[in-house]
Amino acid sequence: MMNTRASTHTGLALMRAGLMICLLWLSNATAQATEPLGSWAQHAAKARVLAFVKAVTTEGSPEFVSPSERIAVFDNDGTLWAEQPAYFQLLFAMDRVRELSAKHPEWKTLEPFASVLRGDFKSVARSGEKALLQLVMATHAGMTTETFERTVQHWITTARHPTSGRPYTDMVYQPMLELIAHLKSNGFKVFIVSGGGVEFMRPWVERVYGIPPEQVIGSSIRTKFEMRDGKPVLVRLPEVAFIDDKAGKPVGIHQHIGRRPLLAGGNSDGDLQMLQWTVAGPGPRLALLVHHTDSEREWAYDRRSAVGKLDQALDEAGTRGWTVVNMKRDWNRVFDFNLR
Repeated sequence: MMNTRASTHTGLALMRAGLMICLLWLSNATAQATEPLGSWAQHAAKARVLAFVKAVTTEGSPEFVSPSERIAVFDNDGTLWAEQPAYFQLLFAMDRVRELSAKHPEWKTLEPFASVLRGDFKSVARSGEKALLQLVMATHAGMTTETFERTVQHWITTARHPTSGRPYTDMVYQPMLELIAHLKSNGFKVFIVSGGGVEFMRPWVERVYGIPPEQVIGSSIRTKFEMRDGKPVLVRLPEVAFIDDKAGKPVGIHQHIGRRPLLAGGNSDGDLQMLQWTVAGPGPRLALLVHHTDSEREWAYDRRSAVGKLDQALDEAGTRGWTVVNMKRDWNRVFDFNLR
């Protein structure tokens, strides 16, 4: 009888211990789910971002900023989603070349189209800005804005990333989604300011980032109004209207937003002027750079990269005390899946 009682007592103790472990696990899981920037490691980058947001949104704080002035801007390629092995819009253009090639037999011998059709990606990447612009104009123009939007929507839902095999919209950085959500919950209006095409991004950014299309600033080609079959349409022309990169970014922000941001985030030298212009304003400002240092969970590249080169901006970040997010150190998770 004594042995039976001892056994029962031991069993109850083990059950209580197990229950306590489960409760602790649930408590930790709940805390992680509700904690701002839950995928960010408890390092300086996270602390600086949270402290900045708290300072500018706490009434009575000497750094308090009214909600109407809480503007945050982020680059897209390499900042909100991946950009390797090439900018995703270039991969879209290359897919379009292959799709349209039957109507353009001359492309078989005309560069850079011939390299695309041969699958010679390295030659395409080395072909320079002029050749890349040729690809974009040949595949993005000559149609109405509605037709182009449908084309982008089809590609973004059916095409797959060459490394992960997943839809391109899966290649977004979970920590940056959390940062956008945290800013929005604290009264910030968040804009995308990208060198990519504005009409390439607008069809899907609201679904992926929760950022409406009217809060996207990007490069654009000219459009003109026409009547076709008695219906008014906007037709995309093979002419550049605006390049939203480097010095163009603060210009685009000024033209479209009309306020200097409190916070700007980027990842390359193409974002340098946007960050410089942001922090030059009066009062509290935050400049943030995503540094690609994780070759296992993503890609490691910076100063010598042909895609997303980070050189001058990295030097200036060190000199001026900007917040540099070391992807390998500062993010517990990169994507919402394992890349490799």
